[in-house]
Amino acid sequence: MKKVLVTGATGQIGSELTLYLRKLLGGKNIIAAGHNREPGKEIRESGPFKRIDCTNIDTMAALVKKHKIDTIFHLAAILSATAEKNPQIAWHVNVNGLYNVLEIARECHCGVFTPSSIATFGPATPMDQTPQDTVQRPTTIYGITKVTGELLCNYYHIRFGVDTRGLRYPGLISYKTPPGGGTTDYAVEIFFEAVKHAKYTCYLRAGTCLDMMYMPDALRAAVELMEADDSELKHRNAFNITAMTLAPETLASAIQTHIPEFEIDYDVDPLRQAIADSWPNSMDDHAAREEWGWKPQYTLETMTTDMIRNISQLKQYAS
Repeated sequence: MKKVLVTGATGQIGSELTLYLRKLLGGKNIIAAGHNREPGKEIRESGPFKRIDCTNIDTMAALVKKHKIDTIFHLAAILSATAEKNPQIAWHVNVNGLYNVLEIARECHCGVFTPSSIATFGPATPMDQTPQDTVQRPTTIYGITKVTGELLCNYYHIRFGVDTRGLRYPGLISYKTPPGGGTTDYAVEIFFEAVKHAKYTCYLRAGTCLDMMYMPDALRAAVELMEADDSELKHRNAFNITAMTLAPETLASAIQTHIPEFEIDYDVDPLRQAIADSWPNSMDDHAAREEWGWKPQYTLETMTTDMIRNISQLKQYAS
């Protein structure tokens, strides 16, 4: 990777991945691109930012050619809960936008990283230790777009030789950027509410187990996959990866070791609960471990300590 384009650079993953890549490769070599949100100060000041719409192939292609991009991290997407409210827009952005990126990559000989998701699985999938290769029949539009994306990326690799790679991310937890309309947003919100109010009302019911990962591990995984030996990759689009399996009460218990007075209660959102119930309880990520050496660095305990320490230092949350 020498010159990189990050689409969706103002989103939850993109805003952090942009800065992570700029530290590795230099600010001028990472072109951040976004559409709806305003970029944060760090992104504006650390390197180029371009406002583009990934569903407009002409402006995307012009940007890639102008900056001689060799790698695209395509993160622009409509997330699960938001997608269910407007499935037509979700399809347009998540599928047509990816198709544009793949077409540009084919023409310009770019590598492409695209995040997939646990949402590609559905009720017919084994729910515990979901295998790398298994039934993928999601019941959400977000999941359907992500399965379509995996297949499109695989097709462009086989048919045109595009170096496509991807990860099936679990829920991602971070203190740096706000949630973006996903079903696992509670796992971020709970920390902020714990620090500020010592109480959180969760929209998923107790006992809802889902895989999660701390953002530093998610960023490192994306880069490590793109740097991995191509000849070793059998499941390039996309690998299961995970770090920990959590239910709301599991997170609450971990937080209580730092904030003993913290309390959690529940007011279940039927839409997001239905989405969560269609996803696996846990994933098997042995393929990623074997093919490119994936291994998470953060545990529930170390993540919780880091989240609470960093949120407590934010100006609006400092006591």
